[in-house]
Amino acid sequence: MEVQGKIKMVGDTQTFGNNGFRKREVVVTTEEQYPQHIMVEFVQDKCDLLNNFAAGQAVKISINLRGREWVNPQGETKYFNSIQGWRIESLQEDNTAAGMPPVPPMDAFEPADDINEDDHDDLPF
Repeated sequence: MEVQGKIKMVGDTQTFGNNGFRKREVVVTTEEQYPQHIMVEFVQDKCDLLNNFAAGQAVKISINLRGREWVNPQGETKYFNSIQGWRIESLQEDNTAAGMPPVPPMDAFEPADDINEDDHDDLPF
């Protein structure tokens, strides 16, 4: 599954317990009629994937949905869901990355001044 949108916030890496469990959260705002603010967590070595991303960037995040069951001391069963990211890609338009040369601005083109109205081309149409 995937989530696409613009990064609203990238959190700091948090470390829990003596085992060194690490977690880092990112909030992505979807770009649709009713935008949603989706919190995605990256855990352990995946935390470092967020190092090169910042608020405002358009991204696509590959996710897994996780669910847990917990029984509280009173014997009530509770269920929790989380969205866990495992890959993040920038969606910025970059022609050079796609192997295409950058497109020059329109004002970089100069009009041809050697055209003669009397010359006829030999195109068949």
